Amino acid sequence: MDSQHWRATITAAQSGDRQALDELVAGWLPLVYNIVGRALNGHADVDDVVQETMLRAVANLGSLRDPDSFRSWLVAIAMRQIRDRARRRTPDPLEEAAASDFSELTVLRLQLEGQRREVAEAVRWLDDEDRQLLSLWWLEVAGELTRRELAAAVGITRQHAAVRVQRMKERLETSRGIVRALDGACPDLRELTGRWNGRPDSVWRKRLARHIRGCGYCGGTHETVVPAERLLVGIALVPLPVGFTLSLAFGGKTAVAATSAGWSAKLLGALTKPAVAMTAGATMVAGGAYVVTQPPDAPPPRAAVTPTATATSVPPPSAPPSPTPTPRPSPSATKKADPYGTVVDAVDRAPDPNARPAALPRRPESGITSTGGPKAVMQHRGDSVTLSGRGYVLVRWQISPHARPGALVMPTWTGLKGKLFHVASGGSRRMDDPLPGAPNGYATGMGGPDIGYAVLPPGTQQMWQNEYFYVDGTVTLTQNERGCDYGIAVFPTSRQAVEKDVDEGPDQGAIRYGLVRDTGTDSAPVPQYVTRSTPADPATVPQRSRV
Repeated sequence: MDSQHWRATITAAQSGDRQALDELVAGWLPLVYNIVGRALNGHADVDDVVQETMLRAVANLGSLRDPDSFRSWLVAIAMRQIRDRARRRTPDPLEEAAASDFSELTVLRLQLEGQRREVAEAVRWLDDEDRQLLSLWWLEVAGELTRRELAAAVGITRQHAAVRVQRMKERLETSRGIVRALDGACPDLRELTGRWNGRPDSVWRKRLARHIRGCGYCGGTHETVVPAERLLVGIALVPLPVGFTLSLAFGGKTAVAATSAGWSAKLLGALTKPAVAMTAGATMVAGGAYVVTQPPDAPPPRAAVTPTATATSVPPPSAPPSPTPTPRPSPSATKKADPYGTVVDAVDRAPDPNARPAALPRRPESGITSTGGPKAVMQHRGDSVTLSGRGYVLVRWQISPHARPGALVMPTWTGLKGKLFHVASGGSRRMDDPLPGAPNGYATGMGGPDIGYAVLPPGTQQMWQNEYFYVDGTVTLTQNERGCDYGIAVFPTSRQAVEKDVDEGPDQGAIRYGLVRDTGTDSAPVPQYVTRSTPADPATVPQRSRV
């Protein structure tokens, strides 16, 4: 949006225009969220700092003399809140360990791969001060901030900012080398990290950097290292999480602040009415609470029909036929003995990129609780997460054949109590889709001729970037890596989010639309590797699909 529009919007909001204020908050909230999220690396305090920043901006909007300086003024408020939070808090190792990871969030939400992913992961190794500066520099090279605004936010001259940025970039490049080395197979490095707890810090950064400088294996690189600023140019802001709530309720402290800013009683009365005003990606509900919903663009109308097996997946002619359904038990038999679900133990054909998915049936959603929190990232063998409740779950794949190709031991679902369905596949691509412009023969998400491939067990259905499941009960998902390197992230999600994902297609620059597998009945597919038992080694779950 052009600066002239924002200047008019800011001026109108200063005059008490409710709609302009709504648009202002919704429009600039993602920038603040990215600055704070990256500076604190996704710590649990991110929401509080974002809220305090926007609260202060709203309360002091009347004091802003030049609307053209709004962005630098807002960024400076955010940086002050970040520094104030750092001064107030007492470090707690347990709390830090439980914090979410904005670096991983960046990788997942922006679908970063290769050296762009490497830069995002290297941020974990920076000290707090460097991470705060990088949160601004990242936005500078991405075209969201100017150097003048960066310097003003930090409170230093442009010349001093240039020196600080250069030193931070040097430490970032060192951290990139560490990420690269840890993805390798150096036996000396493996021995060195034997006592490491897995949490990046400055002490281990220095130890690992010393090793890399003196190690011919780790110090060498098999590809040209692209400077970080060239990798970050044009990268979009990390989108706000769906359901993110920014409470700007005009009551108590906030009402006083708003009144002191010169807002009229008429405006304050309007803000506290139980009305809903939709804006660009946000909803203002009763009391002035902004709930970020990120509503999808309205998709073209689709026929409201129950999808059939043909509409959801088309097995090749050589695929094994589905077994004969088990007859229903007599009325006197227990319901628990009745199996459910259809066979998915077959390789399915990729649909045409322009093929619209079938309609996604509605299932009850009371919510999912996860032992991994809102996002569980499982990167090592034996990592697991238990899901309970009734609702949808996203399992997002990140396969790394460039780090270690080979046979892929699938994750497994164990200890199932209730039912589990495979409802849709999305993420705009299957993992075996070609990656446009991929260097060095890294042809697909499953690998390429120059680096080797991730190889699925025979008869396993090809996964997509995003795989969606519906849980009605309790089940545990375990990562069983033992060959090809891979990671999966598990997010409780919603039917609305699933629909939005599978409906995105080539018009938005994606490779393909998604695929709906849910039939809306108990004949919907269930995961291949699922059992009601709890084996000592989850990797031993047999490949089957009826429970």
